[in-house]
Order: sequence, then C-alpha cells, then structure tokens
Amino acid sequence: MVTVNNGDEEGVIVRRSERKLKDPDLGILSTRLLFSVQKELFDTLAEQGHPDLRPQHGAVMGFLDEEGSRATELSRQSGTHKQVIGNLIDELEALEYVERRPDPRDRRAKLIVPTRRGRDQMKKSDAIMAAIEQRHAESIGERQYAAFKDAFREITGRQLAQFDEAAASRRDPRKGTGR
Repeated sequence: MVTVNNGDEEGVIVRRSERKLKDPDLGILSTRLLFSVQKELFDTLAEQGHPDLRPQHGAVMGFLDEEGSRATELSRQSGTHKQVIGNLIDELEALEYVERRPDPRDRRAKLIVPTRRGRDQMKKSDAIMAAIEQRHAESIGERQYAAFKDAFREITGRQLAQFDEAAASRRDPRKGTGR
C-alpha cells in the first residue's frame, strides 16, 4: 500500500492493484494491448480456418517471409530464444504451416518456408491486423493514431536499445553506457 496525496484527500492509502488499474504503467498498458490484440487475432483466425494456432506461434508466423526465413533470423526479429523458435517451428511443421528446406545461398543452412496453409494464414493475419489498426485509426483519428504509432515505435526502439546496450556492456565492460 502507498500513501497518496491527490488533491482533496491527503494521506489516502491506495492498494498497488488499485493504483495500477487507475494509472497503469507502460508494462501494464503494453501487456493489455498485446493480449487483447492476440485474442482478437487468434479468435478471428480460428473462425477463418486456423483453429490450431496459438499466440506463441506468432514468434514465427508473424515474421516469416513468403520465400522463407532462417530460424536465427526469426529468433532475432521476434526477440525469442533460438531454442524456443526451434520448438515452435517443430509444432508448426507438424501442423503443416511451415516446412524446412535447404537455403539455396548456403546448403548447410535451412530455410523455414510457409506451406500453402501457412501462406493462407499469413494473408488472413495481415488482413485482420490491418482491420484492427484501421478501426483504431478511425476511432481516434488517422493523425492521432499515426502519432501514437510513431511514439510507440520510438519508445520501443529506445527500450530495446537500452537492453541491447546493457547486454553488450555485460559481454564487454568497455562498451558500457558511458554514464
């Protein structure tokens, strides 16, 4: 519990959970948005013929190129550990959404390539996400939505850069923040 001074009521004790509901921080807002978008996306995909996909599969399917992608690239783009990506690829291969093929640029490497079913899911997923974004843009205005996305992209980039910089300084203390 925290004592808060909020205008008329001095010294009011507010439970942390109540404070987080009333004034959610960036983590809570991001989580609520993520879970809500995932629910709408995967519920709609299920209605459109893809009932066996789970939100975790988005770490692969959300970043997969039609011509195929390497697992290491999917891991980097999604921010998901390589071993987890490997397990998700195994699941998606069993569900017939992807297949592994030799990479023509490096025969030792494998490309993760969407199957016909995978391409159908990707097309539908892109359309669902576009509709979600359009709905929000219409509800708050195109300009305000574009500004929101710009700000969200900037904050996300800065947060990731801070994390990457901290990781680099742990590997090599000479690459610290300089603070």
